Amino acid sequence: MNDTIHVLKERHWKESMAHSSWQIFKIMAEFVDGFDTLAKIGPCISIFGSARTQPGTRYYELTVEVAQKLAGEGFGIITGGGPGIMEAANKGATLAGGKSVGLNIDLPFEQRPNEFIDNDKLLNFDYFFVRKVMFTKYSQGFIMMPGGFGTMDEFFEVATLIQTEKFKQMPMVLVGRSYWQGLMTWLQESMMEEGNISKEDLNLFKFADTADEVVHHMLEYYRTRPLAPNF
Repeated sequence: MNDTIHVLKERHWKESMAHSSWQIFKIMAEFVDGFDTLAKIGPCISIFGSARTQPGTRYYELTVEVAQKLAGEGFGIITGGGPGIMEAANKGATLAGGKSVGLNIDLPFEQRPNEFIDNDKLLNFDYFFVRKVMFTKYSQGFIMMPGGFGTMDEFFEVATLIQTEKFKQMPMVLVGRSYWQGLMTWLQESMMEEGNISKEDLNLFKFADTADEVVHHMLEYYRTRPLAPNF
């Protein structure tokens, strides 16, 4: 009996490894499609936030305004392509006649491409890690609207890349001081007090409550700096 189980496990393992080898080609295809599409768009800002935020609510409408003003300044707007904050950002870009990009991810719930993405700028991904590379390579700034686990994942991903100098310092704006204050307090009173981050790491972030503040942070940063892909 044990020999039979061992044979079945070994066979399953070999089949899994064969499948993994073929996955490499799909992963490569997602990278190639992403690089080819995004390299043509020009300077962009990524906007992150909850897929559950409803039209008409404070942060949905604020996101529309933020994206519309940034697109009016010539930035393309990149989102995760779904509903909520992502939809609001793509809507704002469209209202301004700007470039509206959606990096959609296939999920069993919540995620569907929104209607405000340019037809030639919708990319679909199976792999989160490939999608993250697209966000981080081609964005010249990051805006964090209120969100859940996914937004926190993106927040710490970007913060880590900037902190470790895997790409250059750039604007990272947290919108909604009241929403982010609890996290900032924890970073300072727990993470920094334990010596796991430095005081300087807390300077990675800017804060804003209005669309004009967000735009000011972005334009002020690039007033004397070039716009280019990050790596």
